[in-house]
Amino acid sequence: MILMEMMHDVRIIPLDGRPHLPSDVRLWMGDSRGHWEGDTLVVDTTNFTDKTGIQGSDENLHVIERFTRVDANTILYNFTIEDPTTFVRPWTAELPFVAAPGPIYEYACHEGNQALRNILLGARAEEKQAEDAGKK
Repeated sequence: MILMEMMHDVRIIPLDGRPHLPSDVRLWMGDSRGHWEGDTLVVDTTNFTDKTGIQGSDENLHVIERFTRVDANTILYNFTIEDPTTFVRPWTAELPFVAAPGPIYEYACHEGNQALRNILLGARAEEKQAEDAGKK
């Protein structure tokens, strides 16, 4: 199971060799199946909905992820995206997941969020620019 804190989404990843769900069963996060290749967890995900929205992909999206622990504080994450509707060929990316040095806090909106302040500052700047242009 992989829990994504931001929206509390949970991906259940069976490791027992069961097949993917039938192709007419579509899930927001796809249908994941995992297996081990040595020290690497390989997760194969299909059966996304047409609303998944990963880089414009649709229900033809197929993702293969590889999680490899390279040291006590690092997991190397590699993924390949395939969607013949959206891309002319599969593409792959890789990045390290490094352990956080301190406590991990729950994702939540709070009063210290600066987004609204910055949105309003931008709007006021556009209003002033329009006002100044009207005076010329």
